Amino acid sequence: MRIVFVSNYFNHHQKPFCEEMYIQLKENFVFIQTQEMEEERSSMGWRDIDLPAYVIKSYSNAFAEKECRRIIEQADVVIIGSAPNHFVKNRIRDGKIVIRYSERPLKKGLELWKYPYRYLKWHIMYPRHANVYLLCASAYTASDYLKFGLFRDRCYKWGYFPEIKNYCNVSAMIERKRPASILWVARLIELKHPELPIMVAKRLKEEHYSFEMNLIGSGILENKIKTMIREYCLEDCVKMLGTMKPNQVREHMEQSQVFLFTSDRNEGWGAVLNEAMNSACGVVASDAIGSVPYLISHGDNGLIYRDGDFNDLYCKLKQLLDAPDRTAMLGQRAYETMTNIWNGKVAAERLLKLVKLLLKGETDLGIYEDGPCSKA
Repeated sequence: MRIVFVSNYFNHHQKPFCEEMYIQLKENFVFIQTQEMEEERSSMGWRDIDLPAYVIKSYSNAFAEKECRRIIEQADVVIIGSAPNHFVKNRIRDGKIVIRYSERPLKKGLELWKYPYRYLKWHIMYPRHANVYLLCASAYTASDYLKFGLFRDRCYKWGYFPEIKNYCNVSAMIERKRPASILWVARLIELKHPELPIMVAKRLKEEHYSFEMNLIGSGILENKIKTMIREYCLEDCVKMLGTMKPNQVREHMEQSQVFLFTSDRNEGWGAVLNEAMNSACGVVASDAIGSVPYLISHGDNGLIYRDGDFNDLYCKLKQLLDAPDRTAMLGQRAYETMTNIWNGKVAAERLLKLVKLLLKGETDLGIYEDGPCSKA
């Protein structure tokens, strides 16, 4: 069985899954990279990763693109993420298995009248009789596509799978976390809402809470956030740490009790949540983020607040500051969620089992109750 994964570029969010696929399939697994990484992500340390031997760049030269097309045509299964559809056009026409890997398409809302071309294109690309399935890299992907009448009963839970660390003594790590420490990590742009942690900090200080808050990231809203910190007199408890490489971000997560995730519906997945949960943080996250309904069971391994409801966000955060033992419990269970279910190894094992059933012509594929490859 040969499986080909086609996407824009190879990065640290995909590497653990791909490494597991290669362990299982050896030379029968290929990753085709279709473009160079954008400078913005490269500057964040995403390019600091050696490309494995199974990665081929389709854009290197004419011969490379031709060879990639041949590999795609001859594969048993092709997974396609953020890459041009022309790579799989012939496979879909010929009824060969294609698995689309997608975040939610309707990040801007339900104004379907704005999507006539996309609607027509999708129905041409994914006709009802086609052998095409959907891996949902958002809890809202399946319902968004279903609004166009696409992928009914062919959707499976998926996501992004950054590196999972297995700590020798996670309980000891939780005990070492700095008391009342709050971490926020993202680009300082509108969809991430970096103003919300500052508003939270202002209210906490007004209510005489003792805490520390760190923000990691940079972006066009940086000056605005610095101004808010200064105007609210938060310099003693809120620090902006700038951009960091992924391993440095993880170190801060390992030292922080609480992780705030405040993006809106424009956050397709949000792999930073995987990393924070793996670092045993007590998480407070918006319900609009694609990864949140998949990864967090409210009250069991994290807390979910209603997007756009600042009071709900603030109350959920206060619950964790007021009850550090509960925060530690949520962090422990968040860690177990990532190490036991939502990781590249489990995802690869489950996908291979799913693919084998597809190749046999099976149609009833509800073989997992939850986690990667369960029905979406």
